[in-house]
Amino acid sequence: MTSAASPAYRRLSVEERRRQLLEAALTLFAHRPPEEVSLDDVAEAAGVSRPLVYRYFPGGKQQLYEAALRSSADALERCFAEPPEGPPTERVSRVLDRYLAFVDQHDAGFAALLRGGSVAETSRTSAIVDEVRRAAAEQILFHLGVGAPGPRLGMMVRTWIAAVEAASLIWVDEGKRPPAPELRDWLVDHLVALLAATAAGDAETADVVARLLSQERAAGPVGRLAKRVIPVVSQAAHLL
Repeated sequence: MTSAASPAYRRLSVEERRRQLLEAALTLFAHRPPEEVSLDDVAEAAGVSRPLVYRYFPGGKQQLYEAALRSSADALERCFAEPPEGPPTERVSRVLDRYLAFVDQHDAGFAALLRGGSVAETSRTSAIVDEVRRAAAEQILFHLGVGAPGPRLGMMVRTWIAAVEAASLIWVDEGKRPPAPELRDWLVDHLVALLAATAAGDAETADVVARLLSQERAAGPVGRLAKRVIPVVSQAAHLL
């Protein structure tokens, strides 16, 4: 009587097997430098043979690394798609909800995507990471009603994207504290504060803020932040 096949070798579709290998690779790349991860390690983590890994990735570890990053990047980019409905800051809140849910559920892939300084990093892997950042910036500018931003507004949005990345990595390292909704609200507050500070010295951003405020609700993120900030500003009025 033939023994049952091992679960590791159960029959999977091409896409299922490829996804299995990518997930195993992302987990390893997230916790160890790519140059310290071998194809044998990936095969063991996925419960398959080394030749099977080569069958799907004949280019070896570099091809697998780039494919793993691309898989994570594509999923992350989809988080930023949001219909232009409702107040802009509430749209951004929904984007951040999806973004942080991705980080929470795929923290290994997220860390691998943003890991830098590795000898496995190439112009292609750098381009994959930059593509995610550009997509994020374009979506934020879209919700701000801006197509081609000037230098100050463009720099401000890119600065905020960098802050979101950094905060997300710190959040993972700190055991995902504070809770995701609190982090989301703080990141939205950060965006509003950066817009306000930039608007004080940039006419384009001032116009964006004026349009944004006309679409916001008193009970929304901007209104809640204003209630908290106004007392602080009032206390500093004596410095003027």
